[in-house]
Amino acid sequence: MEEGLKLIQSRPEGVLQSELWKELGVDSRKCSRIVKKLEESGLIERIEFKKEGLKTYLLKAKQMPVNPLHLLAGDELIPCIGCDLECVVEECHPLMDWMYQLAIVSHSED
Repeated sequence: MEEGLKLIQSRPEGVLQSELWKELGVDSRKCSRIVKKLEESGLIERIEFKKEGLKTYLLKAKQMPVNPLHLLAGDELIPCIGCDLECVVEECHPLMDWMYQLAIVSHSED
């Protein structure tokens, strides 16, 4: 199920259910069960679609709200919000400091 969700999420334009099972390497029946679970979990939407006169479904990942707690390290908000620096993420010192703080906070909560 997770592999199917990742594939659907990787395609913002959506993926046809008739193609999903082939890409996952499963039969159409198993694919239908995966899609049903994803839809019931509220992770994807299933839109009726006709391709070459045959009915199939376009599967699109639903946008999930961001958990605000993921933007905090202790009481510090992620520095990228409102940042106007043009930096390379791997070399951004404020972000690295924030991530270090996040690791400390997470480790102390364990």
